[in-house]
Amino acid sequence: MYKHILVPVVFDEDHDTQASFEIARTLADDGAKFTVIHVLEAVPAYFTAEIPSKLLEKSHDDAAKSLAQRAKSLPGASPVLISGHAGRTLVEYAEEHDVDCIVIASHRPGFGDLFLGSTAARVVRHAKCSVHVIR
Repeated sequence: MYKHILVPVVFDEDHDTQASFEIARTLADDGAKFTVIHVLEAVPAYFTAEIPSKLLEKSHDDAAKSLAQRAKSLPGASPVLISGHAGRTLVEYAEEHDVDCIVIASHRPGFGDLFLGSTAARVVRHAKCSVHVIR
C-alpha cells in the first residue's frame, strides 16, 4: 500500500512502539522504506544558558541511542532524531521526504487537549499524506 512510512516514537512506558511497528509493516508495500523518528522539543535559549552543555549533549546522545535501539525492531528502518515542535516538525519532515503514510500513536484526549491539542491531532489535521492513528 505505502512506499515510505514514518513512525514517530515517544520515550515513555505508555507508548506501544511495537504496535506502531506492526501496523507499519501491515500497511507497507514490498520493499517499503521505514523511518522511525523522535522529535526532541526545542529547549528555550534562556533555559539552555543555565544547563551545562555536556548535559545537553548527553541527553541528545542518550535519545539517539534509545531511538536506534528501538528502530532495530523494525527491519530496515532508519532512525531519525530531530528537534522542534513535535506536530509541526513531523508534518514538515513528511512533506520534505516524500512520506506517504504516518503511523502515529495517540492517547485518549483529555481536558487539556481541548486547549492545546495533541501531537497526533495536529498531524492528522495538517499532513498531506495518509495518517494511521493508533489508540
